Amino acid sequence: MKLDILAFGAHPDDVELGCSGTLAKEISLGKKVGIIDLTRGELGTRGSVEIRNEESEAASEILGIAVRENLDMRDGFFINDENHQLKVIEMIRKYQPEIVICNAIDDRHIDHAKGSKLVSDACFLSGLVKIKTLSNNLPQEAWRPKLVYHYIQWKNIEPDFVVDISNFIDKKEAAILAYSSQFYNPNSNEPVTPIATKNFLESIHNRSRELGRLVGTEYAEGFTVERYLAVNSLSDLI
Repeated sequence: MKLDILAFGAHPDDVELGCSGTLAKEISLGKKVGIIDLTRGELGTRGSVEIRNEESEAASEILGIAVRENLDMRDGFFINDENHQLKVIEMIRKYQPEIVICNAIDDRHIDHAKGSKLVSDACFLSGLVKIKTLSNNLPQEAWRPKLVYHYIQWKNIEPDFVVDISNFIDKKEAAILAYSSQFYNPNSNEPVTPIATKNFLESIHNRSRELGRLVGTEYAEGFTVERYLAVNSLSDLI
């Protein structure tokens, strides 16, 4: 299955928090979108691997994701080396996305910046024909995405561009809340973590509202880029 967009997250729920409004919008426009989680989030204080697997399936169904896979890297301990790069390259070549979206370039959780660089490096390497990979014991063709974007997570990184998600904020928030083990629940007896607070959930909503305000819409999501954005005409900018 060839995808238009492939989004990567170091942990299940990273993509939902960072760019699920944009993905839902692109899916509504007929684009095929997939998600690759690098780890199972097994070091998370709350929940379990089994619960998070169920939650990621529920979130994917809410968003209409075409395919979702997990690379089973070690939460907290994966590194940006050849073995890990090859796992990501195999996914890029398998789905041949035009656009890849990945973790924030800098963030509170160490896996986020690591995952960001790992995926970005793999996108470049995936285009080199002398790197050989297999899928179902068959050679894969080299493939390099045309664009690599990074969503914004805990830190308030200044975006290079934003996407209007005004009609998709409800779907974004529903996909986030599918991870009920991870986020604020006044009836939960599990330990409180930085993301399991009412303030954190409100901050996700408020960031989308603030970015929307700055560009004249209700809600928006921000992204950073690795190279200049180019347009054919000034009228393409709105």
